[in-house]
Formats: sequence, C-alpha cells, structure tokens
Amino acid sequence: MQQNIFITGGTGYIGSRLIKILLKENTYHIKALVRKSSENKIPAGCEIIFGNALDAETYKDKIDSNCIFIHLIGVPHPSPAKKEAFKQIDLVSIQQAVKAAAFAQVQHFIYLSVSQYPTSIMKDFQNVRAEGESLLQLSGMKCSFVRPWYVLGPGHWWPILLKPFFWLSKITGFKKEAAENLDTISIQQMIDTLVYATKTLPATINIYNVKDIKEKNFGKV
Repeated sequence: MQQNIFITGGTGYIGSRLIKILLKENTYHIKALVRKSSENKIPAGCEIIFGNALDAETYKDKIDSNCIFIHLIGVPHPSPAKKEAFKQIDLVSIQQAVKAAAFAQVQHFIYLSVSQYPTSIMKDFQNVRAEGESLLQLSGMKCSFVRPWYVLGPGHWWPILLKPFFWLSKITGFKKEAAENLDTISIQQMIDTLVYATKTLPATINIYNVKDIKEKNFGKV
C-alpha cells in the first residue's frame, strides 16, 4: 500500500526535484497543489490538485488523512529587499497549510524552514520561518523542520564565492559556529535530507540544521 504525500511548492526549484526522486521509489502516491497553468511543471505520475496555497479552503478537503504533508512554498531567491513578500507569501502560506493539515489530520508535517542561527543579514526571513515553526508546534502535529541556509545548484551558484570563508572559519575557529550554521549546502544534500525526513516519522519534532544536512548521510536509510 502506497504512502500518501501532499506537497505544496512542487513546481519550484526544490519541489520538482523532490517529486521525481520520490516517484522513482514507487512507494508513494503524491498529490501536488498547483495553480492553474502551472501543471506542466509537475513531473508525470503526480496527481495535480488545483488550488491556492494562500487559502486553505481551496484545497483542505483534497488532503488524505494520515498522509505526509511537505510544505515548500516560499519567495524565490530570498533577499533582504523581500521583507513584505515574506509576510504575504511565506507566512500566509504556512498559516493556511497548518489549518489545512490539521483539518485533514495529517500524520507528519515536513516544513522547509531556514537556519535559525542569529544573523542580521536575513532576519525578516528567519523571523517568518520561526513563526511558521511555532504555529506547527502549537498544532500538536508530528513535524520535521529542515533548516538550510543557502542551497547551491543550477541557477543558484553565486554563494560558492563564500566557500573559502566558511572553510577558513572552520579550520581556524574564527566565527566557526556561524560558518557551520550559515554554510551552503548542495541541492543533492537538500533532496537527500527531505527524502530521509519523509521516511522518518518523528516522535514529536525532528530538526535538521545545516550541520546535520551536511554531515549526515540522509540519503542512506
């Protein structure tokens, strides 16, 4: 019997790749929430659910009870200039997703958050994601919080210029803690972690920080 998965953000940079990997295992039935005219971005084999991620009423009755809910909605290419977009999209979408998941009695909620290591660089983004985590904790659902900082991959390469800083920081100990928590990860590490989280039901809440994502081989279960 296949495990049901409901995913928001399935047309995005991470979501489309994750769906392809999960479908290959042939053990999941995946539903993806999609806006009209975006369905061609979803990999074949995934069931399309038309709805608005900012309005739970448009999709809550399409979620299977006891399923895994994976929430990947977020503003593309986050930057400090997108403060209002974080509130209007990232925050509203998780507020609505929690309502929808609670209504459907979801078994496990996986939330793509962000590193919560204190930094002023992207404080507004971190605050919104922290609020999302708080909402999920209050919901009582079993949850997994995946907390990357920046994901390297096709079209997302510029932070590779910072790698020498992270390497030197770890070696010398200068700002080592910041380097470990704000380091870049690869798209493959990101997908491996999400796949692992999908297969690992937490007792209450599992948290995957940058160091966990980089150092643990989540691809091997």
